[in-house]
Amino acid sequence: MTRMAFVIGVDPERIDAYKRLHADVWPDVLDRLRRSNITNYSIFLREPENLMFGYWEYTGTDFAADDAAIADDPVTKDWWKLCGPMQRPLETRSDGEWWAPMTEVFHLD
Repeated sequence: MTRMAFVIGVDPERIDAYKRLHADVWPDVLDRLRRSNITNYSIFLREPENLMFGYWEYTGTDFAADDAAIADDPVTKDWWKLCGPMQRPLETRSDGEWWAPMTEVFHLD
């Protein structure tokens, strides 16, 4: 299992809509994540900075393939069309990134 964390900004005027959307995530989106070996997925919000921290555990053996399967999923693409305009990617992210990955510096097991 690999722990993975990411950060992104959120439009302060859309926080309530983002929360409502994620209170009832589409079952097909959740299924695709599970089939791509994503477990224990959480998103946290920090206000007033309007930053979201995402965390999941990856249990597969080929993250690139599993990540590509998520990105190629038509229902997930529709989900991202709703979520994307609410998010504010960090200017410091690398090319091709939306949520910026974070480096683990401590873990208590």
